[in-house]
Amino acid sequence: MPRVAVLQMTSGVDPHANAQAMVSAVGAAEMGGATMLFTPEMSGLLDRDRKRASGRIVAESEDPVLAAMREAAAGAGIWVAIGSLAVAREDGRWVNRAFVIDSSGEVVARYDKIHMFDVDLDTGESWRESNAYAAGGSVVSVDTPAGRLGLTVCYDIRFPALFDALGKAGCDLIAIPAAFTVPTGKAHWHVLQRARAIEASAYVVSAAQVGKHEDGRSTYGHSLVVDPWGEVLLDLGGEQAGIGFAEIDPARIAEVRAQLPSLANRKTLPT
Repeated sequence: MPRVAVLQMTSGVDPHANAQAMVSAVGAAEMGGATMLFTPEMSGLLDRDRKRASGRIVAESEDPVLAAMREAAAGAGIWVAIGSLAVAREDGRWVNRAFVIDSSGEVVARYDKIHMFDVDLDTGESWRESNAYAAGGSVVSVDTPAGRLGLTVCYDIRFPALFDALGKAGCDLIAIPAAFTVPTGKAHWHVLQRARAIEASAYVVSAAQVGKHEDGRSTYGHSLVVDPWGEVLLDLGGEQAGIGFAEIDPARIAEVRAQLPSLANRKTLPT
């Protein structure tokens, strides 16, 4: 039965410091018997000061965090799903990009976050992700030792059509890495995670940012693993960074899909 490790981080504004924490987590995941490690959204750099961040957001081929994680994955012989990194495209636009790295250190999948976090909260927090980042346009899944993995990032969780597509792609588990705000996390995090797992009849693995960050923001934490029935198997809480483990049971996926064949029964409705 595949065992996955989930890293909860308090990423800061220094990519090299964040990379060190992530490389250490690869070693901890290996020691814990995991075949795959999951990290949060914006693992390598979490900085709302875009002027300061601009000097640290580089092309994928130059990104020090990606390079460090490829080397670490190969050294440990495990897979890594980097929740996302901020990288620069050839046209100069930034993207919020997830990566899957295999046990030889090769990048085997990339996913650019589709839904941009453009919101104004009652708390006074205002976010305009689309001012800096270009949206992706492709649904991505990839075969891994833990099963077929679907890729999403944070705000994507609020758009069921993406998860419908990943369910139809036969995903056994779906990554939902995040840097959720505290107000939206308290209101919606757990219920949305469980709903997406139930709808896709798949495991959800959600590595999250937590706590007070160098750029002044606070994030909700509560990194989760949820099974296809909606049962929470792992919750790392909302207080501190850390790593946790859970098993991905293929028999449980088959059992749930046999009891409630919602993927097979789903209809495409006219619009």
